[in-house]
Amino acid sequence: MDAVVVADALGHAYGDIVALHHVTLEIPPGRVGLVGANGAGKTTLIRILLGILDPTLGSVLVLGSDPQRDATAVRARVGYMPEGDCLPLSQTAADFMVYAAELAGIPGKAARQRASDVLTLVGLHEERFRQLSEFSTGMKQRAKLAQAIVHDPDLVLLDEPTAGLDPEGRDEMLGLIARLGGFGINVITSSHVLTDIERTCDWVVMLDGGSVLREGPLTSLLDTDTVEIELFDDPTAVAETLNRAGADVTVTHGTIAVQVDRDDTYDLIRDTLAAANVAVRRMGTRAQTLEDVFLRSEEGMP
Repeated sequence: MDAVVVADALGHAYGDIVALHHVTLEIPPGRVGLVGANGAGKTTLIRILLGILDPTLGSVLVLGSDPQRDATAVRARVGYMPEGDCLPLSQTAADFMVYAAELAGIPGKAARQRASDVLTLVGLHEERFRQLSEFSTGMKQRAKLAQAIVHDPDLVLLDEPTAGLDPEGRDEMLGLIARLGGFGINVITSSHVLTDIERTCDWVVMLDGGSVLREGPLTSLLDTDTVEIELFDDPTAVAETLNRAGADVTVTHGTIAVQVDRDDTYDLIRDTLAAANVAVRRMGTRAQTLEDVFLRSEEGMP
């Protein structure tokens, strides 16, 4: 499937303040995380994708359409969950959801059924006849998600969907986001909470100061080129053997770290451990988090 978003040298400025600077990227189908600190340009990018803002320079396509020239075509296929309060508090959840469905062109009877289905999906079926003003923060967030998907969009944009939620509410929201892919909905989640992105997304775009720091599959961003080995025995002899064989080895707190910088590194580790006849407690690729990747990218490190 083609990329859901294609941006070419995209830029936007608020007067003298540059919010996006020559952003060029292709966002694939699936669940994508748009990450960065507050002020990194995430919300500005989302508003351009929706056609709410026009770019100062460059171009962008969303599901093959230009939101600057044909915002209606884009919004017909895209759902949006804004970060801020946007719910009509004097309406019930059911009435608001029917209204949102009808705005998307769904006929009255089908809109009512669709509203019931989507409120059940987000866990608000029992509360559907309560006014939105009576909802807790978590319930309001789920209602905002429901209105974003009530018209069965091809792509949904979620701006800080876990903002203000307690741990239980955060878990519930992340679970809902993870399920959207099963309904054929592509998801772009904007967040500064990197652990949320790790739990829900397959692809990551990192923004900093309006520019793209890194982008790619989550698994490849978290992969490292270091193998860690913990032994039941003293690691000194094994580390020295690997070092004499030309491996880049360090030992920290009893853990051997071997840099994978040559094609035969894994064979060398295997043969050295077998020859030493030692018991291995743990061996695997060194783990890192999105926060590690983000901080290293900010510092200009690979």
